Amino acid sequence: MAATQLSQEAFDRLQSELDDLRTRGRIDVARLIEAARALGDLSENGDYHAAKDSQGKMESRIRQLQAMLSDVVIVDTAAAAGGEVSTGALVSLRYTGDDDVERYLIGSIEERREGVAVVSPNSPLGQALMGKKEGDRVSYEAPSGPLEVEIVAVG
Repeated sequence: MAATQLSQEAFDRLQSELDDLRTRGRIDVARLIEAARALGDLSENGDYHAAKDSQGKMESRIRQLQAMLSDVVIVDTAAAAGGEVSTGALVSLRYTGDDDVERYLIGSIEERREGVAVVSPNSPLGQALMGKKEGDRVSYEAPSGPLEVEIVAVG
């Protein structure tokens, strides 16, 4: 499995989330489970089952974050400002035959930002865009067939 590429900001945010889940999160869930156990019969105790479900989801997220952060590469998002598409770049694209311009962030889903779709650098579109510059046209193979886009802006 390839290393996860993250900006320093995303890495710090995810590390903080992991630390919070391993400390405060586990304590809070343990309290919920203990309070639900005190209500009696566990077989018909909705609060107990909900607390155990929350615990399972939290532990799953902890494992996901640990795996991701154990093999991470910090990318320099300032390098993306050089006009060349790279991980961390915001790219404005216009599909052939469409006047609308769409903005994408090239990177991990963990880099998501409000109002901007994320494209993995390993996806067909991401691979086609990497290393290209503003004004370039690239083609890639989408599930619906070949598509062509023009890079309107990189930054």
